[in-house]
Amino acid sequence: MSEQHAALISRFYEAFNRLDAEAMAACYSDNVVFSDPVFGELRGRDASDMWRMLTSRAKNFSLRYDTVRADERTGGAHWVATYLFSQTGRTVINDIQARFVFRDGKICEHHDHFDLWRWSRQALGAKGTLLGWTPLVQNAIRAQAQKGLKAFQAGR
Repeated sequence: MSEQHAALISRFYEAFNRLDAEAMAACYSDNVVFSDPVFGELRGRDASDMWRMLTSRAKNFSLRYDTVRADERTGGAHWVATYLFSQTGRTVINDIQARFVFRDGKICEHHDHFDLWRWSRQALGAKGTLLGWTPLVQNAIRAQAQKGLKAFQAGR
């Protein structure tokens, strides 16, 4: 196991737990590629701005992470974020598996995997339970996330 890369993953999640987006962004390379089921693929500053937006809006937030593993090129971790989804006021417990790729002591790829339908059931309530599995609702969730990120970036 690469201790340096495992420490980088831990530093990223410890910063997230403190809602310190600047420290999170410092773990990323300038041209990082991030992906998850809500935001899709984000590159470079867009990925860091997503964390800036999420940490600035976080309510009733807590995070725990475990199963950090890393070698010279890749790594991973399991993490769970609990927070209040601002659009509905509902509590979400998001259980996520993360994969990382490292280059030059930084994270150059970060891919989060979670069940979007499970997320939508918690975040959206009945609508998410009944329709959260459909491409129509999942695409609407993605469009809203992108719209929110663009509005955040425009206001900076």
